[in-house]
Amino acid sequence: MLKRLFPSIYVNSIYDIKFEELYNEGYRGIIFDIDNTLVSYDTKHPDERIVTLMEMLKGVGFNVALVSNNNRIRVQTFNEKLQLKAYHKALKPMTRKIKIAMQAISTDRSNTILVGDQIFTDIYGGNRLGLKTILVIPISEKEEWITKIKRNTEKKIIKAYLKRVNKNAAKH
Repeated sequence: MLKRLFPSIYVNSIYDIKFEELYNEGYRGIIFDIDNTLVSYDTKHPDERIVTLMEMLKGVGFNVALVSNNNRIRVQTFNEKLQLKAYHKALKPMTRKIKIAMQAISTDRSNTILVGDQIFTDIYGGNRLGLKTILVIPISEKEEWITKIKRNTEKKIIKAYLKRVNKNAAKH
């Protein structure tokens, strides 16, 4: 069970992801969470750096979607500049909206990446579908109370994940 909570990749931020390498490995779709993955929880609109990143990803050949557990107004407001396929109230780790997003961006389990900041929602949801999952360090400590409660357990899982990664790296 613990392995289902481990990300495929763990990075500091979305800007540390090697997107071109992932494209060269055959990945064609990226599904991003919004809050504390792309921007802080209380940031309404993407900044120019996010807009530029999304344009770069499309230029490389990726199809991109947003899947958030947040409400419709939050997701629509954030997506005004980006104009991506975007889904709200996803109820991650449930997989229904992730599957809908993959269909909308014409990808499948074998060539889709899910990027998020939470283990119990984003990573577990993506892993349930067999996607490549990328965990990023949350942008801000400001978040909903329920998320704050889960963060202590997430820290223990990340510690176990890093221990496993380091053990495997020592073998090679």
